[in-house]
Amino acid sequence: MTAYLAQRMDRTAVRLLMGIDWRSVGTIVARIVTERLDPQRLENLYVIGVDEISFRRHHNYITVVVDHARKRIVWTGEGKSSETLGRFFTTLGPERSQKIEAATIDMSQAYISVLKERAPQAQIVFDRFHVQRLASDAVDEVRREQVREAKGTEQSAWIKDTRFALLKNPWNLTGIEQLRLSAVQRHNRPLYRAYLLKETLARTLDYLQLGRATKALGQWISWATRSRLKPFVKLAKTINRHKDGILAYIPSRQTNGLTEGLNNKTRLITRRAYGFHSAEALQAMIHLCCGGITLNPPLPSPTSTP
Repeated sequence: MTAYLAQRMDRTAVRLLMGIDWRSVGTIVARIVTERLDPQRLENLYVIGVDEISFRRHHNYITVVVDHARKRIVWTGEGKSSETLGRFFTTLGPERSQKIEAATIDMSQAYISVLKERAPQAQIVFDRFHVQRLASDAVDEVRREQVREAKGTEQSAWIKDTRFALLKNPWNLTGIEQLRLSAVQRHNRPLYRAYLLKETLARTLDYLQLGRATKALGQWISWATRSRLKPFVKLAKTINRHKDGILAYIPSRQTNGLTEGLNNKTRLITRRAYGFHSAEALQAMIHLCCGGITLNPPLPSPTSTP
């Protein structure tokens, strides 16, 4: 019952309902996870997602590995380095590692190096939404640079107000944001060029044919390199370096969306607990809530009405 409640509410509420110390709640959670976590969860892993999540004011990290097929977290480890992910493959073993067909990740070099070494047959698929976020960050850098250049003028104020118009999807723009975007097009060509680069990259990743996407991405890299916008010149180099992993998304349509969704659930767990003092306590809660553990506590049955 204690573990069932811990899946659904904060530890303080569980303590009050069950009449036990909050440390006892953590001990019970750890014991239930040890007893109930599926011992076969690392079997038949074919497509995995790897990401990290921070806790304790972003000073500590936990790496999580997700099984895309069963939509659950199957492994966690403290840290976000290559050594951390290496421990996962050590636990997995060479035979099971060879079964992995694809892995969705962001552009973490630590994760890339381990995957190439421990599961060289696996296709690395870079999350398209991470790539698009890099483009959005580049647009925001250009916007801030334009604000600095226009400091002390009337133009500086309206450039500041264009942030959401530049970063939102075109179909989500309000009437005012559309007017602001039109003003950018008329009065600030570098910033509008940055906006077009962002949107063109998103459309490139929408292609369903690998050949067309490859051609379009090559054209985008050439355009960004010649754009005279430093953030996009830097981004073009990054995308060119990781081009194969980015294009691997086109035929597979695999993203890290599932991993990010489970990470958001983990962040909710962290917030409702007001943080965790140790990685072990957070890992136990992650496996309890996101590891596929189903609990059926002895709840009273509803009384039938006449």
